[in-house]
Amino acid sequence: MAASRSLILARCFSTSVARAQLVKPPIQIYGISGRYAHALYSAASKDKKLDAVEKDLTTLKGLFDTDIKFAEYISNPTLKRSDKKDALLGVLKKKNCDTVTVNMFNLMVDNGRVNKIPEVLNAFNRIMSSHRGEVVVVATTAQSLDEKELKGLQEAIKGFLKKGESLKLETKVDPKIIGGMVVNIGDKYVDMSTATKIRKYTSLLKETV
Repeated sequence: MAASRSLILARCFSTSVARAQLVKPPIQIYGISGRYAHALYSAASKDKKLDAVEKDLTTLKGLFDTDIKFAEYISNPTLKRSDKKDALLGVLKKKNCDTVTVNMFNLMVDNGRVNKIPEVLNAFNRIMSSHRGEVVVVATTAQSLDEKELKGLQEAIKGFLKKGESLKLETKVDPKIIGGMVVNIGDKYVDMSTATKIRKYTSLLKETV
């Protein structure tokens, strides 16, 4: 069912004649954002515009991350869909975005999925990283890692990479985990945080009382 939905979306995005088959992405991302990202990848692949579309989405992601007023305007549920569409397409036109990119966001607004745009941007970025053989790893710690710790983490993760893969490491700081580390690799994660250990111990203590 998800594949057929993605194929329908891809047909809407693509500008080429060869639309019969969906180009399978290198990784599977689930949910609504995944379907749009898969369809966009397929359409851009068929039109040989992956690089152009990725550049468009990187630009748009930067806009959403830095222009808070724009992001809030687009996600405001009280505003008319047509007003959001005019604003979004106006920006895409100003940035000289590719037709495939414009078609996707045009359809997302029409389908009432504008609130999913940030998720689609992240999903497509993950797909393109995998397309290049990059393994995206997000390491979350309670405090920033120093240079020695960061290098040690990189070396440890590289030991698990397959031939032809390269590491794309992102680090985040979240004081709530107290200590330790949470490592996300694609859609998998390893929770070695102090906060999780405390919750486990607390649960065990409650069971013994």
